[in-house]
Amino acid sequence: MGAAAVEDLIEASSGAHFSGFHLENTNANGSRGGQPTTSATENVKQPFVIGVAGGAASGKKSVCDLIIEQLRDQRVVLVNQDSFYHNLTPDELKRAHEYNFDHPDAFDTEQLLSILERLKHGQAVDIPKYDFKSYKSDVFPARRVNPSDVIILEGILIFHDPRVRGSMNMKIFVDTDADVRLARRIRRDTVEKSRDINTVLDQYSKFVKPAFDDFILPTKKYADIIIPRGGDNAVAIDLIVQHIRTKLGQHDLCKIYPNLYVIHSTFQIRGMHTLIRDSQTTKHDFVFYADRLIRLVVEHGLGHLPFTEKQVITPTGSVYTGVDFCKRLCGVSIIRSGESMENALRACCKGIKIGKILIHREGDNGQQLIYEKLPTDISDRHVLLLDPILGTGNSAVEAISLLIKKGVPESNIIFLNLISAPRGIHTVCKCFPRLKIVTSEIEIGLNEDYRVIPGMGEFGDRYFGTDDE
Repeated sequence: MGAAAVEDLIEASSGAHFSGFHLENTNANGSRGGQPTTSATENVKQPFVIGVAGGAASGKKSVCDLIIEQLRDQRVVLVNQDSFYHNLTPDELKRAHEYNFDHPDAFDTEQLLSILERLKHGQAVDIPKYDFKSYKSDVFPARRVNPSDVIILEGILIFHDPRVRGSMNMKIFVDTDADVRLARRIRRDTVEKSRDINTVLDQYSKFVKPAFDDFILPTKKYADIIIPRGGDNAVAIDLIVQHIRTKLGQHDLCKIYPNLYVIHSTFQIRGMHTLIRDSQTTKHDFVFYADRLIRLVVEHGLGHLPFTEKQVITPTGSVYTGVDFCKRLCGVSIIRSGESMENALRACCKGIKIGKILIHREGDNGQQLIYEKLPTDISDRHVLLLDPILGTGNSAVEAISLLIKKGVPESNIIFLNLISAPRGIHTVCKCFPRLKIVTSEIEIGLNEDYRVIPGMGEFGDRYFGTDDE
């Protein structure tokens, strides 16, 4: 299986099993709202944040070490939840053997959040070193940590607080059998910490096991990836690292919105973008290369549709196991630029139904639905929404809202465009976090006239030959 195929599986699969690790659905970080605001922090390169949770002695550290080892060409920092234990009070110190270190209240989550926020904004931080003999965090000098490309948060309860959980791009739960975890804990505490085995077992039955059942295991449902056997599961870790490398090479907005997909750029694609962006390119060449790019976007978009396994008999009498395409789909073009994408869609999907939506736009905020003609059974179909340029996103929101009003599930809509402005991406993804956007390039932004820059001008006029020339 090639790298692209593995990436597609990791991105798109739900409830699939790959060599012993389980991938759950990943939710987008977004909620319904109005226009996004732009701040200086958007210019800071956002790190990829990974959370690694699981029971004590489940193998979390081994998983983290292997990920760091394989990402040796990236700047990676490991932040342990154990560094953020509260200092014990004098009264608690007298009864330290009765203190529950596996309870959420044992951790200073506010300090963890503060340090994480500063790291994400490109600031160096000092992480405390907790001393498990004195139960204090100020015995040893703090560890100085610089901003990094990847932040790994590791701890038994790292998924417990929704604020910490919400900051993660990937959540991994290391799922190891309880007997194995207990055996490891006995070995570790008796050999490394010189503890009596009866004390270890007493602490396990009083605090460790109840806390796992009450607080740690319930957070497993938040995991995107579940790894059985911890660091022994080399296949799962290899796939995770491959996924991280792909994400690190993506636009920062793809890390914020997991429902945003930018097709992999090649010199061919860059060359075609160069031609259609050139103001001196003839109409004939503009249409030719725009059609090629549109075809690529359409093909990529179709790859996000559901499929079913299908077996066929080849002319040699052999059995071939493949997939069957999604049959219930249609296209909807936003008039008139979106109509330029219809031929590519028809070429890929024979006999596909195509609906139309016309929205009148004035400036930044003035949108008015003028016309719509959609298949009567559109609510039962997957919809490919077509518009080559995503600018402010306001027209797109109007069109998507209409589709949802007609009964189309948000998750059944794939929005295809050639170029997208960050503002439009923010607008659409925050309003519709379950919709998918597929584009070929993300632009710098919008000018004072709300035109995409660097852009390619009025796409409809250039494509249909109605520009001034």
